[in-house]
Amino acid sequence: MAIDIRQLRYFLAVAAERSFTQGARRLNMAQAPLSKRIQELEEELSVQLFDRESRPIALTAAGRLLQEEALRVVRGLDQLQATMRRFIAAERPRFVIGLVPSTLYGRLPEIIARLRKETSGVDIVLAEMDSLDQVAALKDGRIDVGFDRIIVDDPWVVHMVLREEPIVAALPYGHEFLVRGGGVSLGEIATLPLIVYPGTPRPSYADLTLSFFQNRDLMPAGIIEVRELQTALVMVASGAGACLIPESVQRLARSDIGYAVMEETVTAPFLLRRRIGEIPDTLQKLMRLYD
Repeated sequence: MAIDIRQLRYFLAVAAERSFTQGARRLNMAQAPLSKRIQELEEELSVQLFDRESRPIALTAAGRLLQEEALRVVRGLDQLQATMRRFIAAERPRFVIGLVPSTLYGRLPEIIARLRKETSGVDIVLAEMDSLDQVAALKDGRIDVGFDRIIVDDPWVVHMVLREEPIVAALPYGHEFLVRGGGVSLGEIATLPLIVYPGTPRPSYADLTLSFFQNRDLMPAGIIEVRELQTALVMVASGAGACLIPESVQRLARSDIGYAVMEETVTAPFLLRRRIGEIPDTLQKLMRLYD
């Protein structure tokens, strides 16, 4: 399977406009070659991405999935290009912070903002990446520090647990566990399908979530694996099941989701990950800001 970034941009333009004509105008190209490129993409993937009989045209289920993933890929590439342009243009050192999305709902944004003020001569760069990518990026020097929820054993990486964050249950708004008030137990959550993220790569926060049940000889009614936190919350809102999340994620206010405290003591570590050896000055400043 060979999909290039230009095909994804063509697809996203048509998906956004719900029209090949408007998509071609948006891309400043003729409609015929645009239609041909979309057809080639569908043939490459062996799926139909658009329902061409509807007016305006509509995305199929496969098309909606590709739109979600393509947006992530294109935005990531745009971020990479912007980062490289800044690196080439700026003659100053860079300090790159790797993070998983769920770490962004606590104090981390505030701490990074303060770090930027205190290190005006350093370009502070954020990079979203999963646990295994963080470890690899630390070891080959692509990032200087990582923030995560799970420990990955590696002799060249050091972990520092900054705090243990309580876990809460995300449930569809109006669910009986929310209506009654009070907390909810893992046994009760186990009666529902459990939505975990990210499904791949492993190990991940999904394994931490499942360990809460395994350690108590519980088995959820079903397990639904998704790639991202945002997708998990959308599925909760749709009534697909429950999801266990760090309590700071509640700051992502959604009217279609409610949160219940856990009756058991279950927590997720908020940890800092760094390379073994000497601690650079910028990293020392960052660590002091958490004291």
